[in-house]
Amino acid sequence: MQIVARGRVAKWSKEKIDQLSTPELRALLVNAERLKEPEVAALCNELLDARPRGRPPVRRDKRLPEARKLVTRGRAFEVHGVSLRNRVWSLGGIGSDGAVVLAVRADEAQKSDGVHSYLLWAPNRGDSQPWSDTPGGQERLEHCRIALERGSAKGLPLYGKGVAVDAVLELRVEKRGEEYWATCTPERRSTVVSHG
Repeated sequence: MQIVARGRVAKWSKEKIDQLSTPELRALLVNAERLKEPEVAALCNELLDARPRGRPPVRRDKRLPEARKLVTRGRAFEVHGVSLRNRVWSLGGIGSDGAVVLAVRADEAQKSDGVHSYLLWAPNRGDSQPWSDTPGGQERLEHCRIALERGSAKGLPLYGKGVAVDAVLELRVEKRGEEYWATCTPERRSTVVSHG
């Protein structure tokens, strides 16, 4: 199969592309996207969508909640009355009810005897935690200190870039040396009522 060369879009008519097998068509789509040829990519997508098996089956990760329950980080915090300081790097905030709300990475839970532990923040010693020195890391440290004073926080499970908004973890925040940790029992979750 011929690879798309930059600026040679005219070679790829819809009829010519449609003659390719489905695997060849998928490969052409990848090349067109990589080489920034949107016209060819659009034709490939149109033809793949029209074919019965044009798209490979999507396998759902069984560890993830149902896709309909995942929302963007910003939306999840919004549901809990939190306005993020920065939509790119903020991983927590203070809710309208005064509660500390923190995103915790579901895949980083350390499990022991039915209790899940999450490292919330650790100092950057020997470049071991470079994130801690960033604005997001410093904001997390501030939220950890507030949550420690209150003894608890709400946790929003983060799966990749999506948040499971319908389940909130009741976190107990503690300090271990210079590190801040949150622990919870996964069965103890709050049900969330959407405010919009």
